[in-house]
Amino acid sequence: MKITDVRLGMISVPLRVPFKTALRSVNSVEDVIVEIHTDTGAVGYGEAPPTGVITGDTTGAIIGALKDHIIKTIVGKEVDDFESLTKALNGCIVHNTSARAAADMALWDLYGQLYKIPVYKLLGGSRSSIVTDITISVNKPEEMQRDAISAVERGYDCLKVKVGSDPSLDVARLSAIREVVPKDICIRIDANQGWTPKQAVRILNDMQERGLDIEFVEQPVKALDFDGMKYVTERSYVPVLADESVFSPADALKIMQMGAADMVNIKLMKCAGITNALKIASAAEVYGVECMIGCMLEAKISVTAAVHLACARGIITKIDLDGPVLCKEDPIIGGAVFNEKLISLGSEPGLGIKGIEPGKIRYID
Repeated sequence: MKITDVRLGMISVPLRVPFKTALRSVNSVEDVIVEIHTDTGAVGYGEAPPTGVITGDTTGAIIGALKDHIIKTIVGKEVDDFESLTKALNGCIVHNTSARAAADMALWDLYGQLYKIPVYKLLGGSRSSIVTDITISVNKPEEMQRDAISAVERGYDCLKVKVGSDPSLDVARLSAIREVVPKDICIRIDANQGWTPKQAVRILNDMQERGLDIEFVEQPVKALDFDGMKYVTERSYVPVLADESVFSPADALKIMQMGAADMVNIKLMKCAGITNALKIASAAEVYGVECMIGCMLEAKISVTAAVHLACARGIITKIDLDGPVLCKEDPIIGGAVFNEKLISLGSEPGLGIKGIEPGKIRYID
């Protein structure tokens, strides 16, 4: 199976409601699609969202990295020479993690198709379904309260609540939500780098003393402030999950060695795909550090790739793959099945993606 061509396209998928965090507000998913074509007729699919405020990757940067570096590197190569292929992909350009992630997952898709096996089984996994949380965007306390009630009514038993845009309101936000959801509903919070280390310790300990029962906090401080995150980890009653701090296996390893966080979040767009995500998971297994698998605002192709990884590795115990259920529609044919909190994989080879609905993709020359 030889790579003969790569086509790029764009999809636009509206969200059910605006997605708001301490860093941004978004109304729709606007993603770059990668199709890797082969001489056998097989096509591998990948996807990359422009999330400049987190990854630094804009739409133009993703397309430029693919056209000027990645496509030139992989066209003409054999899929079966997989280690050399992924090594060449990751060596052809630095940074640009989202573009590399899109190409990497498309290559894994083809590798699974070559051997007629789903990617999660190719990686040694046995479970074919997982349960995700759902995100509650940061808003006024009363609006977040209504969103939490709606999520519970839809069957979700774990809420990921966005905080950090106004630290003075964060305790009120969580208190409002806890007032209306049952005690057995898990609440985890995501500050998206919104606090200083001392603010984080004060706010988190206040939340726990009020009986808000927070499972963990995601990225309470700035991404590069490993020492600040360690300060919070050592002093907070709430466990700490590193997210924006983890862009590579080396980042994850440093955090584990420092004891800077209790857990790490794996996101394909930050670590450049499944290949590097596997390295993070392996390091976590060595250090006994549980992982969460997360996503940006992404449609179903890239989230399906993350689902395959989650189903393959037991060290991934927390699931935050709600991107597709936040969308009003699903233009992707095949892939994982999202039934609210339950995500399931079938037995199709590769990622199981069949294509994109006609008229829903705009190809880029």
